[in-house]
Amino acid sequence: MRLTHVKLGCLLASVFLSLTWFTAYNGNDKGEPPYDPKMIQLYERLLAAESRGELVYRELSSLLTSLRNLTIPNNNSSTNVTEGLIKRRLGLLSSRLPNAYLYLPHLRDHADSLNPNVVLGQGRTGVSLVLGIPTVKRQKQSYLVSTLNSLLYDLSPSEREDTVIIVFVAEVTCSRYVNTVAELIKHNFPKDVHSGLLEVVSPSQYFYPNFRRLRETFGDSKDRVKWRTKQNLDYSFLMLYAHEKGTYYVQLEDDIVAKPGYSQAMKTYVRSLASDDWMLLEFSQLGFIGKMFRARDLPMIAEFFLMFHKDKPIDWLLDHILWVKACNPEKDAKDCNLQKGLLKLRYKPSLFQHVGLHSSLPGKVQKLKDKDFGKAPLFAAHSNPRAELSSSLKHYQQHTLERAYEGQDFFWGLTPTAEDFILLSFPQPLTVTGYLFRSGNIEINGDKFYNTTVEVLPSDVTNILLHVCLTLVGSFVDGMAEGQIDAQMQPISALRLLVHSDSDVWVLLSEIFIKL
Repeated sequence: MRLTHVKLGCLLASVFLSLTWFTAYNGNDKGEPPYDPKMIQLYERLLAAESRGELVYRELSSLLTSLRNLTIPNNNSSTNVTEGLIKRRLGLLSSRLPNAYLYLPHLRDHADSLNPNVVLGQGRTGVSLVLGIPTVKRQKQSYLVSTLNSLLYDLSPSEREDTVIIVFVAEVTCSRYVNTVAELIKHNFPKDVHSGLLEVVSPSQYFYPNFRRLRETFGDSKDRVKWRTKQNLDYSFLMLYAHEKGTYYVQLEDDIVAKPGYSQAMKTYVRSLASDDWMLLEFSQLGFIGKMFRARDLPMIAEFFLMFHKDKPIDWLLDHILWVKACNPEKDAKDCNLQKGLLKLRYKPSLFQHVGLHSSLPGKVQKLKDKDFGKAPLFAAHSNPRAELSSSLKHYQQHTLERAYEGQDFFWGLTPTAEDFILLSFPQPLTVTGYLFRSGNIEINGDKFYNTTVEVLPSDVTNILLHVCLTLVGSFVDGMAEGQIDAQMQPISALRLLVHSDSDVWVLLSEIFIKL
C-alpha cells in the first residue's frame, strides 16, 4: 500500500520518461538521446510529489500512532491523556504550515517535531482572550511568578473563565527546568491550573535547528544572533499552539507588570474601533510586549517569522509584515507610515510595563521603561460610611487601617496569627447591602489574607455579645472577599474580618468598600 501511494509518482515518471525517450530516440537519425526540457521538468515535479508524499505518510503515521496511544489506559495521573490533549494534538497537526519544513528542513527528520509537550493544562478553548508568555531559564532573577500574579490580580470570575494564559517554557536541553517551572506554577496557582486558566507547554526536543550554523549579521555577536533567532522560533511555535484557542491573542513577556483592569480595557477598546481593518493593536510601546492579534491571523504571522527567523529580530519582522501588507513601493516613506498606521493602532495609556532588569540574553541589562504606562495604583479608594476601626494587627509604618478605610493608602499589617481581626463598628446601625475586601496589590501581591472570614453583627444584638453573635457571611478566596448581605440581617452594627490560622506572610488590604 505504501508503494502504491508514495512511490507511484516516481514510478509513473520513470515509465513515462522512458517511453518518451525511446520514441524520440528511435526517430533521431544521429542516435543521440534527446534532452527535452519539458520532460525533465515533469520528471522533477513528480519527484517532488514523491517527496511530499513521503512527508504526508510520516505525518499520518505519527497521527495514527498518537491516536493508538491515546486509547491505552494510563494509571499515572501526571501523564494521563485527556480529551483536551487529543484536541490539541489534532489541532496542531491541522494547523501545521506546509512551508515550515522548507524554512526548518530538520523538522522532517522527526514526525513529532511540531507537537507541543503539554506539561500542565486542561486544553481550554473558545475564549475571548489568549495571553502568550514565553519564558527561559535566566542566570539571575526570574520574574515569572510576579508576572502571573500581576495578570491574575484583579481578573473577575467571568474574565477568568474567558481567558487562557499560556506559559511557554522554551527549553529543551533541560527537562528538569521545565518540570520545575510547572511545579512552581502549580504550587502558586493551583486553582487556576485546575480550571484551565493557566497552561504550561514546551516544544519538542527536535524543534530547534543547529544554531552553530547561523550567519552573523548587523554586527551582532554569535550569542546575540542565536538568542534573537531562537526568540523568533519561540514566538512562532507559541502562536501556532495558541491560534485555535480563542478570538484574540496578546503577546507578552515573562518580566512585565499589568495595570489593574487591563483585560476589560483591551476588550472595550477592540469593541470601540470604528474599523475592523486593523492587524495589530499595541497596548505597550516596548518591543513585542502587549501586542494583540486576531487569533485567525497567527498562522500567517508565524509563517512570516519562520521564513526570516535567521535574518532579523522579531519586532523588525513584525514591522516588515505591515510594510508588505500596506506600503506602495512607488510612494514615499511618509505615505508608507500612514498606511501602516491604519493597520497598527496604539492604545494609551499603556497597559503593560517592562520591569525585568536582567535580560534572557546573558550579560544584557534591560533598563527600558514604557513612559506611557505611568504609575500603577497600589490601592483603590472608596467613600465608606463613618465607622470606628480597631484591629489586633500591628500596621507597618504609615500604612494604617484608618488611612486605608478613608481611601488615602493601603493597610499593611505584620504577620497575622489565628484569632487576629479587623473590626468596623458603625455608630448608628446601617443597611449594608454588600462588601468588598481585596488583599495584596500589584507590587506586593503575595501579602494576602488566607483562611479569613467575613462576619456581621445585626443591630438587634448587643455589642456585649459581639464575639458569640457575629454571623458568617463570606470568606477570602484568592485574596479577595466580596458578597452581599441578606436583607433579614439589616441593619448592621458591625463587620469583622477574622483570621483562623497562622500565616507565613504579612497582610495588605488594598481595597475596602462598604456598599450601602
